[in-house]
Amino acid sequence: MLFFRVKSAQEVRALLARPVPRLAEETVGLFDAVGRVLARDVIAPAALPEFPRAVVDGYAVRAADTFGASSGTPAYLTLAGEVAMGQPATVPVRPGEAVRIATGGMVPEGGDAVVMLEHTELVGDGLIEVVRPVAPGENLVRPGDDIRAGERLLAAGHRLRPQDLGACAGLGITTLSVFRRPRVSLLPTGDEVILAEETPGPGQVRDINSVALAAAVNDAGGEPFPLPIVPDDPAMLRDAVHIALAESDLLLIAGGSSVGARDWTLEVLLGFPGAEALVHGVAIRPGKPVIVVAIGERLVFGLPGNPVSALIVFDQFVRPYLRRLAGEAVQPYPRTLSARMATSYASEPGKEDYVRVRLVASAEGWLAEPVLGKSTLISTMVAADGIVVVPEGVEGIEAGEPVTVHLF
Repeated sequence: MLFFRVKSAQEVRALLARPVPRLAEETVGLFDAVGRVLARDVIAPAALPEFPRAVVDGYAVRAADTFGASSGTPAYLTLAGEVAMGQPATVPVRPGEAVRIATGGMVPEGGDAVVMLEHTELVGDGLIEVVRPVAPGENLVRPGDDIRAGERLLAAGHRLRPQDLGACAGLGITTLSVFRRPRVSLLPTGDEVILAEETPGPGQVRDINSVALAAAVNDAGGEPFPLPIVPDDPAMLRDAVHIALAESDLLLIAGGSSVGARDWTLEVLLGFPGAEALVHGVAIRPGKPVIVVAIGERLVFGLPGNPVSALIVFDQFVRPYLRRLAGEAVQPYPRTLSARMATSYASEPGKEDYVRVRLVASAEGWLAEPVLGKSTLISTMVAADGIVVVPEGVEGIEAGEPVTVHLF
């Protein structure tokens, strides 16, 4: 054992706030851009909408012609024509007139409001009856009301969402400059680990980590590269790490991060030129045996071999770092839900404890029910909807106590 100096979760988060290398840019189309991170600001090349548009079916009018209208004393306007959908408005709205218009149609010149169809009646002889007044600007949008020409629509470092891409399409922007997705190598280790498609013999286990971590990397904006399983052999591990570092921006090693006689990860990593050990052990439960080593600009995370611990460590420490590495300037709001603890839970003081919970609806609101079972059981993660964090130094949570559930 080289050393095993446990750090607090907050100390590890502070260490991982270090600057990240800037990845190269690439251009993608809108259909491939969701979840990607912008490398450049998006500036609106035009206004949206580009012309005044009705937002209801009805009649374009001069608002002043409807003032005082009611069901008892309606206003009568002459029907001057109709705006065809997808066509320019050719009939102006003159005083005392109205022009029929559908939702999305171009408001004619002279019209400054739209009366909803249900507040009118066609009474014959080219007249409509208006039984409710409208104010100037009512039921229409003017050019630039949505987005102004020259406005910064999206900032560099923003992770693109469906609504962002819809706005770009509305402006005629069809390609975007984004950062390359970080390449994340996943290196499973252990003599006992076999491929998921193989049948385990006595003492063997299928490789859960490569599949679960690859999905987590994808979700965090990275591009996962699962590597062949490496047995408990330091020379083979060193060769695998050397190849992975040359091909990836981040390396996750599953297993071998503890202090057992066959846990070679830290020793192997520190054998690389310029390697610096940042973390070897974190005061958390589950997931204490964690390694973080800096080799040049790259970080290598040694994750626990236990899949539950590996996923929780990824969620707490790797995911935030990976999102910054992907170019994200502002970390996303946490997906949380307020609940009350369904039963009391005792925690071990001195560690940040991550309690897997399932959510149960009750008349008083959501209840967070601890998912019981040993921390090595992947089924406890499958049955859980999220985790409740018990801070270091807190001995537990009482039944009925308000808690914040961090949703998976």
